[in-house]
Amino acid sequence: MHLGEDLIVLGVLLLVAYVLGRLGKLVGLPAIPIYMLVGLLASPHTGWFPLNFESHYIELIAIFGLILLLFNLGLEFDQDEFFGNFGKLIISGGSYIVVNMGVGLIFGFMVGWGTREALIIAGMTATSSSAIVTKLLIELKRLANTETPMILGVTVVEDIFIAIYLAIVSVVLSGETDFWPIVAKLAIAFTFLVVMFTIARWGGRFVSRLFRTKDDELFTILFFGFAVLFAGIGEVLGVTDAIGAFLIGLVLGATKYHKKIEQIAIPLRDVFAAFFFLNFGLALNPAQFPQVVVPVLLAVLLTIVLNIGAGQFVAWINGLGVQAGINTTVILQNRGEFALILATLSLSAGLDERIQPFAGLYVLIMAVLGPVLAANSEKIGGMILRTGRSGKRPTKGAAKRDPMLDEEIALVEAATADLDPDARSDDTKSAIDRVVEQAMQQQDTTGDRKRD
Repeated sequence: MHLGEDLIVLGVLLLVAYVLGRLGKLVGLPAIPIYMLVGLLASPHTGWFPLNFESHYIELIAIFGLILLLFNLGLEFDQDEFFGNFGKLIISGGSYIVVNMGVGLIFGFMVGWGTREALIIAGMTATSSSAIVTKLLIELKRLANTETPMILGVTVVEDIFIAIYLAIVSVVLSGETDFWPIVAKLAIAFTFLVVMFTIARWGGRFVSRLFRTKDDELFTILFFGFAVLFAGIGEVLGVTDAIGAFLIGLVLGATKYHKKIEQIAIPLRDVFAAFFFLNFGLALNPAQFPQVVVPVLLAVLLTIVLNIGAGQFVAWINGLGVQAGINTTVILQNRGEFALILATLSLSAGLDERIQPFAGLYVLIMAVLGPVLAANSEKIGGMILRTGRSGKRPTKGAAKRDPMLDEEIALVEAATADLDPDARSDDTKSAIDRVVEQAMQQQDTTGDRKRD
């Protein structure tokens, strides 16, 4: 077996992805559209890339990427947050999903490609990309924002929705038409979901006993083997390999080893997921884009408008202001891996072939537009609210700083500026502290006299 040329081609693709990824970082773009673009450039349907590379070479690796994407999604699922704030999360996340899913389903029927296609389109427009959302919150330094717990809560509910939705979609896409076989498949799917969720909630300490090994190599083999095994079980039971991987990730996330698993699994996910998005790009045919460009643009517009309303509504439910609603709106605009997973499932089920270019173009636009809007949400809010960053008002009741206090502190600092910081004695530091303290006490006394 001679794979030298194929390995060279694959290596070149990854290096191109690296270069474009570095360029994308400069403007705040996530990796998903970059990898898809590289796959599109190397697609046999285009002549843009000088290498003859076909997608079947990396299909198996792409499946591992899909498995690890959903496995990590389950692994990072915060059960305590979900069950601890169940009511508020269900209202916030549920209302967000219902609005987007309901209108998305109507839109899917209006496109006219078929009932099953409408269900797939509704799923694509219903949920945001938790991977992009989380990454943007970190990169934009918004983890401490008041709206961030609400945003993460919505993504948690979306994860649950994805599990249930994929279980239903897998039955719908199976092509079964008889009533009782459909009921049987749904019963099996939901029994699998309930059993795995129950184990994740109450069986974490028992599952932890399986991972008692200090050997990192064996530890990695063990959890990766579980991910692949349950992906296969999910596929056999008719709930898709993605849901099988998600559920075992949920179970392992409930063990005391979840941090160690996460530390090893995230780099694996990033590498294999790159192949999943790359493989999806390889399957895209730009010649099909013109026939889906109008539905895609309508879907983009629909997503933006719905998120504006849903974001403000969710912020209002949680007692937050308009700016928090704007921040929520723009960061939840992002669409990514879930839409591509649905497109992959629809393709294997023999649905309308236009679903794939629709999903590809839709994700490309939303994965670029979303981060750009998120990075400028404060400016957008400033223009809408006519405030702007410089328009911050002083806190009511805050004491004004005495100019004399600033002057005395400045004099002390100037007098000791030439001293080596390491050579300053404790007495010198104490003297400085006393002067500053006396000045502040004098300011408080003066303020009291003025009030009297």
